[in-house]
Amino acid sequence: MNLIDHFGLLAPVYERFIKPKPPEWLWKIADLPTEGALLDAGGGTGRVAQFMVNKASSVVVADLSINMLQQANCKSRLHTVCSHTETLPFPDNHFSRVIMVDALHHVCDQAATAKEMWRVLEPGGRIVIEEPDVREIPVKLIALAEKVALMRSHFLTPLEIISLFPPKLATCRIEIDRPNTWVIVDKK
Repeated sequence: MNLIDHFGLLAPVYERFIKPKPPEWLWKIADLPTEGALLDAGGGTGRVAQFMVNKASSVVVADLSINMLQQANCKSRLHTVCSHTETLPFPDNHFSRVIMVDALHHVCDQAATAKEMWRVLEPGGRIVIEEPDVREIPVKLIALAEKVALMRSHFLTPLEIISLFPPKLATCRIEIDRPNTWVIVDKK
């Protein structure tokens, strides 16, 4: 178990160092706008979700860090929920889009997180997972630094992320923009 609350400590200054990227690419690969709700799983301060509020009927940020969610609460029209991504407190088929940006490597149980994101996604919906590509040298250095900082990070390759979803029910593809990758999962 992690003894240091890294994200709780970083919350007040997180967005000064981890700037949100222009949202247009995510809008495109998430197939936004949508008439349904959008979940930003592991969405922290809402740095990405804030750009989704006019692209979905509602936008929910789920994160385990209360301090990160306090920052998200300062942003307009975001709903926040304190929750493990492994046990999301939403009904089945609730969201038309689920995004997870730069967070999968931080969760305790990646398979359980993928299963939960899949469970809350409605048929015909889409999951977009953005992760640093662990096959890239700079990301390997980040992974090493996070181990030294006693973070529980565990980076997966894009194909390992795809393997977390049911192959007969999911259509998956990978988009690469080094050093990041996006895994796009559509629920049939």
